Amino acid sequence: MDFRLTDEQRDLRAGVRGLLAGRYGREALRASVDAGGALDRGLWQELGEAGFFALRLPEAQGGVGLGLPEAVLVFEEAGRALLPGPLVATHLAAGAVEGAAQGRAVVTAFDLGGSLVAHLGEADAVLGTPSLPAGEPVPSADPLTPLHRVASRAVGGEAYRDEGALLTAALQVGSALRTVELAVRYGRERAQFGQPIGAFQAVKHLCAQMLVRAEVARTAVYAAAVTADAAETAGAKLLADEAAVRNARDCLQVHGGMGFTWEADVHLHLKRAWVRAEQWRTAGEAEELLAAALAAEQAAGSAAWAAAAPG
Repeated sequence: MDFRLTDEQRDLRAGVRGLLAGRYGREALRASVDAGGALDRGLWQELGEAGFFALRLPEAQGGVGLGLPEAVLVFEEAGRALLPGPLVATHLAAGAVEGAAQGRAVVTAFDLGGSLVAHLGEADAVLGTPSLPAGEPVPSADPLTPLHRVASRAVGGEAYRDEGALLTAALQVGSALRTVELAVRYGRERAQFGQPIGAFQAVKHLCAQMLVRAEVARTAVYAAAVTADAAETAGAKLLADEAAVRNARDCLQVHGGMGFTWEADVHLHLKRAWVRAEQWRTAGEAEELLAAALAAEQAAGSAAWAAAAPG
């Protein structure tokens, strides 16, 4: 199976990266932090107009008509830019919730464990549920992901769980790759003992391990986007969550004390990675799904061997 990107897919990725660099660069990111994570409705509608949410809708329904592999590329770029908001839920709601495809509506989902819902205060709808539940604001580890606790968790969005997990994994991969870039750049700029710290073997090893994690996770996410297999999606989410969290931690290690300051962006990647790791499919849920798939495969293999055995 050939997983190399086509020219059209490369152009799509480059176009999205250019759009986000121009519309949601570092200044916009820091402004979002200062605003307490409030969504920019203007940006949300611009994303809709650019086809971000309608990417997989058929052209006959006003969409772009692309597939899951292309959506993964787009969400990878969104993760790299730390683009805030319920991107996955609104994308999944395109065609099902009025205005979601065009970015006129903000749609969130019951994608977190327990009774927490992200961006509920600014949402127009909750994926898979008929009405918005009441919620109480609670502190969030990520300043760009406000959380609300609802009295009772509705069963909504279950039909979208695999796709939601895969797109969230793509966001994690984008963040993991971005922290590699940040660590390498700082390693070249920061000098110690008369030379860049990137020349030290310990820093080289950290950066190399970060790159390996990110690329392994990206390969798994791309493969799951092609096969759309539930077990492969679970594996991709596990790898992507680990890559995003551990790479952010290692990036902080490369930056030293500077990485923990409010002025740096590294800690924002770590905090977002923590939240995403609990969305759509947690590590425990992914491990259970993978174990069940492996057990079923082993049972099928044993049955086939028994049927083929002589006598």
